[in-house]
Amino acid sequence: MKIAKFIPALDWMPKYNGTQLKGDLSAGLTVGVMLIPQGMAYAMIAGLPPIYGLYASTIPLIIYALLGTSRQLAVGPVAMVSLLTAAGIGALADGGTETYIMLAITLALFVGLIQFLLGAFRLGFLVNFLSHPVISGFTSAAALIIGLSQLKHLLGIKIESSHYVHEVLIEAVSKFGQINWVTFAIGLGGIMLIMGIKRYFKAIPGQLLAVIFGILAVWGFGLTEQGVKIVGEVPKGLPSLSLPSFNMDTIQSLIPVALAISLVSFMESIAVAKAIQARHKNYKVEPNQELMALGLANIGGSLLQSYPVTGGFSRTAVNDQAGAKTGMAAIISAILIVLTLLFLTPLFYYLPNAILASVIMVAVFGLIDIKEAVHLWHADRSDFWMLIVTFIGTLALGIEQGIGIGVVLSLAVIIFQTSRPHMAELGKVPGTAFYRNVGRFKQLERRPDLLIVRFDAQLYFANINFFRDRIDELIQEKGAGLKALILNFDSINNMDSSGVHALEELFTDSRNRKLNVYLTGVKGPVRDAMVKGHLIDKIGEDNMFMSVQEAVDWHDAQIVEQPEPKFHEFTLQTNAE
Repeated sequence: MKIAKFIPALDWMPKYNGTQLKGDLSAGLTVGVMLIPQGMAYAMIAGLPPIYGLYASTIPLIIYALLGTSRQLAVGPVAMVSLLTAAGIGALADGGTETYIMLAITLALFVGLIQFLLGAFRLGFLVNFLSHPVISGFTSAAALIIGLSQLKHLLGIKIESSHYVHEVLIEAVSKFGQINWVTFAIGLGGIMLIMGIKRYFKAIPGQLLAVIFGILAVWGFGLTEQGVKIVGEVPKGLPSLSLPSFNMDTIQSLIPVALAISLVSFMESIAVAKAIQARHKNYKVEPNQELMALGLANIGGSLLQSYPVTGGFSRTAVNDQAGAKTGMAAIISAILIVLTLLFLTPLFYYLPNAILASVIMVAVFGLIDIKEAVHLWHADRSDFWMLIVTFIGTLALGIEQGIGIGVVLSLAVIIFQTSRPHMAELGKVPGTAFYRNVGRFKQLERRPDLLIVRFDAQLYFANINFFRDRIDELIQEKGAGLKALILNFDSINNMDSSGVHALEELFTDSRNRKLNVYLTGVKGPVRDAMVKGHLIDKIGEDNMFMSVQEAVDWHDAQIVEQPEPKFHEFTLQTNAE
């Protein structure tokens, strides 16, 4: 077993060269500069002092760079996970207190353990149960909540923390007369600066320029005397090694939010990792290894005072565009953060909170995906309503409840679709041996003595009633002239014991009606299930065929003494399936 499979860095490190270093150095410095203001801003979302955003931007980056399979993914603090952190532990302690900080660090440990175990036991597929419309609706609602949570810093007024948008807006409107207009001007200037640079000078880190602008404005004009709130003293030096402390009550309180963060953060990370990997053909993203890498990054980070981290959309895109070739880019970013912690933290003393709020607002409002909602309205109304329900549910009930709604909706759709799969009556394409859905194609040949049906799903306990009911309906529609039922199994990949039992009952009932039943296109796993259920013996090998046409020919051969059955053309009445 290759150790490089578990430490992917051993695959690219031996072949590392100067060309890669040039790209990694450029990308690492760019992302590192971008990460300084973002990390501090996202820590504020999480209810933590800004310095903890920098702590979360050191050791987790290095661990992921060595163990992750993506070579461009930029791991660190992100807005979504920061908000989930605040939502999960905000009810347990007051933000910024020692207890709150310890809970956030402990949460990182739990998230890391869950992700590592999911990866180790090859359970990465679990994230597939959250559909894209649900994720889009949840992300858009969470972005609104995150952005509006920064109104207090942007306007310079006191607004009670809340995860409900309407409460924040009502309180902000009621305190309109208390707005600190100088603070608002700085924050608005920061937003305009970041957006302008992002639009016209993409290569320049707009967030860093906004930070420099804010610091110089406050320091140069003495704006603290006019009520502008600043970050103040930022601790100097590296985080100390410490073990998170917890008891049974802490575990019970944090495990639900840790599980939510584990899945949501992994979905965000794997989505961007796969999107970037599609542009690079020299490596492959492995979901389960990604889970273990992110898990160990969070576990290692928790030992050095980090709160939960994951791969972020914006920084990963910048990392790729800046020329990142390997995980060395992330290591260089981490080194830059370490140097900042050792020597540069005094420079952030006059950094206004309004600038950090502007950084957050620009980042998260870009996550509001209106285009996806419009697309789904035209493409798939059921997915559109899933998105809307998740969006409204998250806004009305809160972040954690929004995730729950999304999971329930996704599972409900999966259950509904698998319990009522597509099922088609087939007709013959004139002059050929091919058979197609009579509901989709015109002028197919249908015989009054034959009913040919294709079931497009695995046959198992959740859909056997639908299968039987639909077969009975089609048999009733055919009437007394029906002589044979042909079941096309080309689209059935598996069948459980309930499916075997349902098929046996169908054969028994059909023969009682003097109706022959033939099977075609039975695949290996389905045949295995039938053999184990002793169904092959009851059906008879003579009633199983490779193709529909072979079954039709066999049926005709049994009734050669009868008049040739007449064909009639079927004209499509509707395009419904």
